[in-house]
Amino acid sequence: MYYVNQEQIQHRLDAIPQIAQSLTKAAESWDGSVVLGMVQERALHLAIEVVTDVGSYLIDGFIMRDASSYEDIMEINHEEKVFDDEIFDVLLKLVSLRKPLVQEYYSWNRSELHPLTPVLPDILNKFAVQVREYIQQELVL
Repeated sequence: MYYVNQEQIQHRLDAIPQIAQSLTKAAESWDGSVVLGMVQERALHLAIEVVTDVGSYLIDGFIMRDASSYEDIMEINHEEKVFDDEIFDVLLKLVSLRKPLVQEYYSWNRSELHPLTPVLPDILNKFAVQVREYIQQELVL
């Protein structure tokens, strides 16, 4: 029997609407300002944390193979059919931003709209739907 920490997964998925709203607002209002640059930067960082946290909970709960990196978390979940190819492709690009955002933040270009910013709101919402569907499907008795 699996122990999937659905409560913690749900807490993280519940953060997606605000992250998506921030990304949408940043993309629609983009003016290259420091304020919108910081909004974008934080929203991208939170998006990374959500998808990697959820992915890790799924790996642990469903006893999937161990992940060796953030990219590997996404690959394992994709291999296990948690989410489709479209989501996987975008999330792989997203998690590759973690090091620049978290460790090399001093050189992050805050004046440019990142190409993932306008795409991510829809992808994050689809991710949440597909994760919930996967959990429901896998935990059917």
